[in-house]
Amino acid sequence: MTAGGTMASDTIGIGLVGTGFMGKCHALAWNAVAATFGETRRPRLVHLAEARGDLAAERAEAFGFARWTDDWRALVADPEVEVVSIAAPNPFHADMARAALEAGKHVWCEKPMATTREDARSMLEAWRRSGRVAALGYNYVQNPALRQMEELIRDGAVGTVNHVRLEMDEDFMADPDAPFAFKNGAESGLGALDDFAVHPLSILWRLAGPVASAMTDQAKPYASRGGRAVETHEIATSLLRLRSGASGLLTANRAAWGRKGRIAVQVFGSRGTLLYDQERMNEFQLFTREGDGRTQGFRTVLSAPAHAPYGAFVPAPGHGLGFNDLKVIEAHEVLAAIEGRPARIVDFEIGFAIEETVHAMARSHQLGRWVDVGPSAA
Repeated sequence: MTAGGTMASDTIGIGLVGTGFMGKCHALAWNAVAATFGETRRPRLVHLAEARGDLAAERAEAFGFARWTDDWRALVADPEVEVVSIAAPNPFHADMARAALEAGKHVWCEKPMATTREDARSMLEAWRRSGRVAALGYNYVQNPALRQMEELIRDGAVGTVNHVRLEMDEDFMADPDAPFAFKNGAESGLGALDDFAVHPLSILWRLAGPVASAMTDQAKPYASRGGRAVETHEIATSLLRLRSGASGLLTANRAAWGRKGRIAVQVFGSRGTLLYDQERMNEFQLFTREGDGRTQGFRTVLSAPAHAPYGAFVPAPGHGLGFNDLKVIEAHEVLAAIEGRPARIVDFEIGFAIEETVHAMARSHQLGRWVDVGPSAA
């Protein structure tokens, strides 16, 4: 028995690599998931890794981890660690995920999978060999409002989907006088495409399916910062052809003054329309063609216990969930997959298809023409 009378078999050992914004989100989620969802195993916060020992010690105490290290490989080798949460910078995802899977651990890795298509494919192959669960950190798809939209589409409320528009905008790179940052360098990845566009693509996957081909243009609003040339694009705009036959439009902008966390989704169908905006994440809008034309219009639906799993957090409609609550839901889905229960995760198979999509978008920009997305997106 452990403290409080919990059987050790009812717990699961967690290791966390990286303790910045997303690392803290993972720690909060692991701390909250068992209390929020009673049927799941209780995470034991076993081991934490950071690049500096002093920071690792500080964060281990703050987050509640039993021990710490400045060597992530020691964490992966720890026999008490059963799940490795990877919240390190993007260029390290591939090495860490492969090592964890090869060590027999389950993996919950933040998006994007990797900064290159080749590394992403190697992660996919390591997962296929491992027999373990490997999930990517696409928490927006866990929103009860988006889940309800998905159900409405599946039930035919808006008819056959024929067009989808998606936008993701923030302003953390809008200031032309800001210094050169890691995300301005080519080593960080594809810029707005893999930093931003992957999120609306994960939502698109759930609502309307994968992309067949794309025509993309990218832009750099500021050619240099602090005397150094900017190597990534802050803005990307893509025309999309979906495998379902629907058309689409996706825009991503990291330099959009006034936008803080916007992911806007419009789904147009033969019988109606659905609208959603992440900055108003506890509601969506529905229009259907039925009814008296004099009173037709969009109606706003507030998130409520009727929209699972909202009720696990709040017993009353309209009170609202937040970003970190979505990470708790995601942690619950990861545990469900590990425990063999039905789970809603973006696994490495779907994640690699999303990676192939953004890399096809990048090639389209380079070539100036439509580019097909690889067959793994089927």
